[in-house]
Amino acid sequence: MFRAGTFVADHVRPLTADQVQPNGVDLRLDAVFEQVEPGRIDREGKTVGDRREVDADDGVYRLDAGGYVARYAETVHIPEGHVGFVYPRSSLMRNSGMLNTAVWDAGYEGRGEGLMQVHHPIRIQAGARIAQLVLAKADHDDTYDGDYQAENV
Repeated sequence: MFRAGTFVADHVRPLTADQVQPNGVDLRLDAVFEQVEPGRIDREGKTVGDRREVDADDGVYRLDAGGYVARYAETVHIPEGHVGFVYPRSSLMRNSGMLNTAVWDAGYEGRGEGLMQVHHPIRIQAGARIAQLVLAKADHDDTYDGDYQAENV
């Protein structure tokens, strides 16, 4: 069962009242990156490729079609007994943008990232709401303690 936006809000900081939605919390864009070197995923580990931050002209990212890494402005904590999912806001999709994210396990804490696909040039202001975090009740065997714990904090 998905939790109410007010419950999700208790696990996101900083937060303004307009970010709380009926079923989740909006996440704002903090920074945009382009990957400039290949990454690698092996059976025994991984390496994230080098990135460069995209310049924001007067606080506005002017993005051409392509793939980018979007970092969210908020620190999120996924409570025990829950799993987090991040979805794009409809305004991003209606402007030919999409976010791809992974499961956010119970115990994760950090300022997460998502793969932003831009299918048509778009302008996005830093601080704009681009995603929504929802939490669902979930059984789990343990809590997250992986490489991305406390990322970007």
